[in-house]
Amino acid sequence: MTINSAVRLLAGSMVLISIALSFWVHPYWIALAIFVGFNLVQSSFTGFCPPSIILRRFGLKE
Repeated sequence: MTINSAVRLLAGSMVLISIALSFWVHPYWIALAIFVGFNLVQSSFTGFCPPSIILRRFGLKE
């Protein structure tokens, strides 16, 4: 698995988890989905993506 596909998998999972938590636990969990979306937008403009740095340290290939 490459870093790009792992970042997409992680982002999609975080959004789905956030929606489930906002439904079953508390509506403020939707803030996590907003944060993930904001991070995806800013990384498309700046190229800076913190999860890719972490995944690179775990040994995933470019």
